[in-house]
Amino acid sequence: MSDVVRFVPKSELERARLIREARAIYDSIFPPAAPDRVPQDGEERVKN
Repeated sequence: MSDVVRFVPKSELERARLIREARAIYDSIFPPAAPDRVPQDGEERVKN
């Protein structure tokens, strides 16, 4: 059997890196909702 090696252009690697970085920044500003989290005093329960 022969293996297929896919060439990945540098621009595609850079695009993927930028997307990962942007997601990390977004998640640090807007953390994903935790459905099992108990609301603290004064907070409303988040509905999904």
